Amino acid sequence: MALHKGPDEPETTGRSRRLALNPFYGEADPIGGMTEAPPRHRLPDRPLPPMSAYQLVHDELMLDGNSRLNLATFVTTWMEPQAAVLMGECRDKNMIDKDEYPRTAELERRCVAMLAQLWNAPDPTTAVGCSTTGSSEACMLAGMALKRRWAKKNADRYPGARPNLVMGINVQVCWEKFCTFWEVEPRLVPMDGERFHMDAASAAALCDENTIGVVGILGSTFDGSYEPIADICAALDALQERTGLDIPVHVDGASGGMVAPFLDQDLVWDFRLPRVSSINTSGHKYGLVYPGVGWALWRSPAELPEELVFRVNYLGGDMPTFALNFSRPGAQVVAQYYTFLRLGREGYRAVQQTSRDVARGLAERIEAMGDFRLLTRGDQLPVFAFTTAPDVTAFDVFDVSRRLREQGWLVPAYTFPANREDLSVLRVVCRNGFSEDLAGLLVEDLSLLLPELRRQPHPFTDDKKAATSFHH
Repeated sequence: MALHKGPDEPETTGRSRRLALNPFYGEADPIGGMTEAPPRHRLPDRPLPPMSAYQLVHDELMLDGNSRLNLATFVTTWMEPQAAVLMGECRDKNMIDKDEYPRTAELERRCVAMLAQLWNAPDPTTAVGCSTTGSSEACMLAGMALKRRWAKKNADRYPGARPNLVMGINVQVCWEKFCTFWEVEPRLVPMDGERFHMDAASAAALCDENTIGVVGILGSTFDGSYEPIADICAALDALQERTGLDIPVHVDGASGGMVAPFLDQDLVWDFRLPRVSSINTSGHKYGLVYPGVGWALWRSPAELPEELVFRVNYLGGDMPTFALNFSRPGAQVVAQYYTFLRLGREGYRAVQQTSRDVARGLAERIEAMGDFRLLTRGDQLPVFAFTTAPDVTAFDVFDVSRRLREQGWLVPAYTFPANREDLSVLRVVCRNGFSEDLAGLLVEDLSLLLPELRRQPHPFTDDKKAATSFHH
């Protein structure tokens, strides 16, 4: 979440831009009902009529981008009207009040049970889990459990020894936050050549007696590719045979955790692998729910240290809770249960297959233009990354992103991390609601822009770090 400060100019100076007024916003009296604009950076002295306040806020928000055309975000931008009605009915329910809202708590419990079965927990009745505000919080909780389990095993050396966490440099930034906030050394496997995520051998090579776990990413945000979770587990099995080190794996399935079970059923990545101790996903990504809801699950109670669990009174009984946040609306959890109920396995399979088909078809059409080289093809996550072809010198990916934005499309351009800082790409995320028709319109707009881009004398982006708001 961004940090904000006050206005650059005090409103008393008169140089701060004030909200413009339409006389019609004065509901009863267009002449005298809205005589002056309310301040923007301090509370107004007097109330406004509700429709006047609504219209002022509504007008300013029109300057936001169109979320349906935002091909940078993984977050759900379309749900059925019935889901929106349910969310409206539950927005005033506080998830932490389990005793006051027992049915909402029960729906959360059912979602956890459904995910435990979906991810092949050895005994879905004993797997433990919880809802969160998103995958970032879920990752924090999983990391906390890994660190606490390691600390208990190494009580004779900790806190003298510094714990570390092994992961690819392509991990989402929340893992960097976890390492900073909880004082864990991040050990990052860099990219190498055409390998854009962590491989098994490199992961095992970075592990030692202070490693609290290895994080495998089922669906990299950089290019949509799956990391080889089974191979990573096998490499750690071999490491344990050689050294005795027993290192657990957490699977960050923020996106892939709700794609692979439906489209890649033969891919073994989940609790079928004994070394996988926990998994997270984002309900508000390919879980198909508006933001924000995430899920964190552990194989069994043994993977979640008891001292991290808080207990609240629930219908006169005991309700364990594990979360960083307390008060938050129950609406998203209810929407998740609605979506599970509404779609079922076959419905999810159809929706995710459609997104993958759109991604693969769009990738092929962009490749056929001849100006671009595909890095991935949308055949894992419905996401693909591409860069300019080797012989293209007149423009770069930042020029393409900027020009597409003029047409309303938000297609991020960014530079890869170490050791591929030389590689700049565009990335397209295909979500439910991004249809074949919309993909065709994107191709059409890109085709119309290419002749102008080809005539440029050189790329026009001077500061590539400032070329796009997306840096991860």
